[in-house]
Order: sequence, then C-alpha cells, then structure tokens
Amino acid sequence: MVTIGSVAANFTRDLEQNFATIADFVARARRRGVDFLVFPEAAIGGYLSSLGNHGDTVKTTTRSLPPAIRLDGPELARVREIAGDMIVAIGFCELGEDGETRYNAAVLLDGERIYGSYRKVHQPLGENMSYAAGDGYGIFDTPVGRIGLQICYDKAFPEAARMMALGGAEIIASLSAWPAARTATAENLQDDRWTYRFNLFDTARALDNQVFWVASNQSGSFGSLRYVGNAKIVDPGGNVLATTALDSGLAVAEVDVDGTFTAMRAGMFHLRDRRPDVYGPLVAADDAAAAWREIAHA
Repeated sequence: MVTIGSVAANFTRDLEQNFATIADFVARARRRGVDFLVFPEAAIGGYLSSLGNHGDTVKTTTRSLPPAIRLDGPELARVREIAGDMIVAIGFCELGEDGETRYNAAVLLDGERIYGSYRKVHQPLGENMSYAAGDGYGIFDTPVGRIGLQICYDKAFPEAARMMALGGAEIIASLSAWPAARTATAENLQDDRWTYRFNLFDTARALDNQVFWVASNQSGSFGSLRYVGNAKIVDPGGNVLATTALDSGLAVAEVDVDGTFTAMRAGMFHLRDRRPDVYGPLVAADDAAAAWREIAHA
C-alpha cells in the first residue's frame, strides 16, 4: 500500500513564506503516513501575475517573474532537507543551461536524491512570453512506483498522459496553478466553468489511461488570478478518492497500486486494446490537420 497526498495552497514571491508552507504541509502529511506528496505548479516563487497580455516580462529577464533556480541550487536543496524520506513533486521556475532562459518546471525528489525533472510542454494564453517550452515527457522510477510529471495545461492534451501510460507510468502527478475563468466567473467558484474543466480533465485522464492521477493546484489568489484549488487523488477507474474542493488543504488517500492495476486491467485494458494502425493522422504531426480534413470530407 502507498499513501499519496496532494496539496492545495497559495504560493507567492516570498520564498521564506513558501518554504514555511512547504514544511507545514510535509509535517502534516508525515503525520498521516504520506509516502508521496505533490505540491502545485510554481510552489517555489509563485506563478505569473496574470495570463494573456500580462505584466510579467519576457523569458530572458527578471522583472516581475518568479526567481529562476537551478536543479542543483540551494532552494531545491532546502526542499530536499524538508522532504527527508518522503518523495515530493514540486513546481518551480527553472533557469536553463544558458543562464538566461526560464522554464516552468517540476521536480521529483526526496532527501537523498532528485529522481527527475520536467519542463512544461503546453503553454496557455501567452505563457511563452515568460517561459520557454519543454520538448518531452519523462517517467521516473521511485520507491512508491513509476511516476510521470505534468504541469497544468498539459492535462488538456490526452496525448501527453497517454505517452506516459505507454511508458509504464503508474502514477501521474499533475501540478497546476489553474485559475477560475477570467470572464463570467460563476458566483460559486465550484460551479465555474474552468473549475469544471479542471476536475473533468483529472477524472478523464485517469480513466483514459487507467493510472492513478494526483492533481495539485494553487488556491487563493495572486495578481489577477483566482485559483480553484480542488487538489485530488483519482484512481484508474476515474473515481475521486480524496479532494480539497475549493479550500487550501491536503487530500490524502491510501492506494494499492499493484492490486488496483491487476483488477482494472483484467478485463477492459485501454492500453492493450488500442488500434495504432488506424491512428495515422494523429501521429503524423506535420500533416495531421490536413489528413483530418481529408477524412472528414471523404
């Protein structure tokens, strides 16, 4: 059995406050026996102040942006010290190898090592003004299972999660700073259309790929963004095992990874039952749109 925790909390540019929040949630998770804990996107240094034509500046300067840190820098060393024997996934702004370019990134670590890191591939609403995009997905072997990392908008693209599932991912951690809709926001934020999409993507991606899905998210607000929380753990059948709903907090669930996979995949097994031979237009990236148009008008 593995106990998984997912965090909904608010993170800003105040690093000391961020580290205090991280330490508090790790302590709370440890008291509940959590083996793997997922923090939101941009938990170290906060996210952008807005999306679209935002006031944060271009990806090779520093004004207004989260602090850019390196994988081997003191900030992640501090998180590793806090984590101890707990495996933690956490989001941050990574400084690239050239010392200038920034990436919206996540890392998987514990007190002994960094298991792997990921740079966000799919960028929404002008995020490319501040970050360069990543170009691939990794899956990392850990003591709690084989884990894949995604960030926020990635969950809207089923191909991303499917690549991880085909690579043997058992758990996919989806770290977000997912806000409410910018226009016509619902009076009850839980009914907001962007909250609905956030939750629907989580359950769909878990069920699509028959994996455990761990969604963390920021809560509260930062700049012009009001976050929707809803950190959760979803099983391979698309069932929500635990959630924070709109609140800041910690969602915790104990899961039997091997036993659940054996039960879920004994009958209908989505990965086994795929038909790659008819997916040509989907995988032919350069010609996909033209191919789909041709099929649609055949």
